[in-house]
Amino acid sequence: MTAAIIPGVMEETKNPNAVFVTIDDQGVARFLLDGKRVTLDVLDDALGRPLHVEISDPVWRRIEASHHAVTRIAGGTTPAYGVNTGFGHLCEKRISPDQLEALQTNLIVSHAVGVGEAVPRAIVRWIMLFKLHALTHGFSGISRGSMECLQRMLEADALPVIPTQGSLGASGDLAPLAHMVLAMMGRGTIVVDGREEQAADALARLGIDTVTLGPKEGLALINGTQFMTAYGAVIAVRARRLLKHADVIACMSLEGMRGSVRPFDERLQELRPHAGALDTAENVRRMMSASEIIQSHADCERVQDPYSLRCVAQVHGASRDAIEHAASTIQTEIDAVTDNPLILEHDEVISGGLFHGQPLALVLDYLAIALAELASISERRIYLLLSGVDGLPKLLMKDTGLNSGFMLAQYTAAALVSENKGLCTPASVDSIPTSLGQEDHVSMGARAAVKCLQVLDNTETVLAVEQMCAAQAIDYRAPLAPGVGPRAAHAEVRKSIAHAEKDRLFGEDIKKSLELLRSQRVVRAVEAVVGSMK
Repeated sequence: MTAAIIPGVMEETKNPNAVFVTIDDQGVARFLLDGKRVTLDVLDDALGRPLHVEISDPVWRRIEASHHAVTRIAGGTTPAYGVNTGFGHLCEKRISPDQLEALQTNLIVSHAVGVGEAVPRAIVRWIMLFKLHALTHGFSGISRGSMECLQRMLEADALPVIPTQGSLGASGDLAPLAHMVLAMMGRGTIVVDGREEQAADALARLGIDTVTLGPKEGLALINGTQFMTAYGAVIAVRARRLLKHADVIACMSLEGMRGSVRPFDERLQELRPHAGALDTAENVRRMMSASEIIQSHADCERVQDPYSLRCVAQVHGASRDAIEHAASTIQTEIDAVTDNPLILEHDEVISGGLFHGQPLALVLDYLAIALAELASISERRIYLLLSGVDGLPKLLMKDTGLNSGFMLAQYTAAALVSENKGLCTPASVDSIPTSLGQEDHVSMGARAAVKCLQVLDNTETVLAVEQMCAAQAIDYRAPLAPGVGPRAAHAEVRKSIAHAEKDRLFGEDIKKSLELLRSQRVVRAVEAVVGSMK
C-alpha cells in the first residue's frame, strides 16, 4: 500500500512533528501515519468527519518486523504472556502451538461483554484511529492483514457498535475494544450509512476481508487505552473550543448587566499571574473595546459587580488551566504504546503495566470538574440577567404575568448544573479487584470518560441558555452599542434567534443557540473583528 496524499480543501498542519492530514472535498480527514504525532490541533479539524488512514512504507516495515518476532516467539519453548500462555489469572497456563489461533479467538469472544448505550460514532472513529496509530510503533506484533482490515473499515466508515459500559480502565479497555475486534472477525454488528447490520454481511458487501487472529494479535488489539483516550481527545478538542465561547458569552452578559471591565485590567491581573486568568482577561479586554453600554455608567454608584461577572477571569481562567493540563496528558496518551506484553529488540518480551488507565482517569475527573465550573458560573449570570436590575425587565420580558419570559430557561440551566455536581464525583477514587486478584487495582477511567462527556454536553447547553438570555438583555440596552466582540456575537445570534416580546417555544431557541455554539459561528464572527483569541 502506498502513502497517497489527497489534496485537501483545508490547510494541512504546519507542525513538522505532527502527522500529515488534509480534508478532501468530500469532507473526509485523510491521515498519513508515518511515525509522527497525532496532535489535538490536527484532530480539531477532523472532529466528526469520516477518516481515511494511510501508513508510510518505513512504518509498515517496522510493523512487519515486530510481527515476525512474535511468530518466532510463538514457535519457541520460552513462555511469553499472551503469546503462548493464558491471560490474567491464567497466565501460568501454557498453550500448545496448535491452539494459539483458538486462544486469540476465544479471548475476543469471551471479552466482548460490554453493555449499555453505543459509543458515539465520532468517538468510535477515533478509537480505531488511535489503535492503528499505537500499533504503528512496532512493539505489538500485529499483522499487516489486521491493520489493513481496520484501515478499510475506517475508509468505508463501517463502524463497530461498541457499548459504553464494561471497561474498568485496567488492562486498558478490554471489553469495548473486544467489540471492535469482534466486528473485524465478522461477528457482532457494524453501523454503515447510519444503519446497523451484522458485521459479516456488511464487510462482505464492502469487500473487506475479515481477520483470523494470529499469535498475540487479539491481545494487541484489545489491550490498550484507546476507548478512554478517544473520549478524552474528543472532550479536549470540544472543551478548548468552548473556552473561547464561554468568554464571548460572559462578555455578552457583562454588556447586558452593564458590568464593569475594571476587574480585567492588565495591571491587576499581573499581580496574580495564572496563565488562564491572564488569557481570559485579555480576551475580555479586546472584546469589550468601544462599548457604549459600559461607558454609559462609568460614573454610576455601583461599587462592584457580583462574583459571576467580576471573577470571570479567575473562574474561566482556572478551568482553562485545568483543561490544558488534561489536554497535555491526553496528547501523551494518543502517541503512546499501551498494550501488553511488548516486543523489544532481540525478540525480548516484557510484561508491564502501560495499559493502566490511571493517568487518564485522574485528568478526566479533573476535566469534568473544570467544565462543570463553567456551567456553574454561567447559570449564576443567567440568574442575574433575569433578576430585573439596572433597568432590565424582570425575566427579560416587559409584559410578564401573562408571559413567563425566560423563567424556565434558567430552571433548565439550574437542573443541568445540579446534574453535573453528581457526575463530578470522581470515578478514579474507586477500584474493584478483578481476574481473581491478578488485576487487583483498576482505574475506572472508562467511567470517568463517559461521564465527563455528559458534563461537557450539559455545560455547552447551559452556556447556550446564557447566550440567548444575554442577547435578549443587550436588546434592552439599545440604542447603545456593545463592545466590538459582543456586538458581533449578538448580531450572529440574532440571525438565528429573534428577540422575544412574548412567550414562545423557548426550548426551540435553546436548540438553536446550542447549534450556534457547537458550530463555532459566533466565535468566528467575533474573531473576525478582534483577531484570534486565546
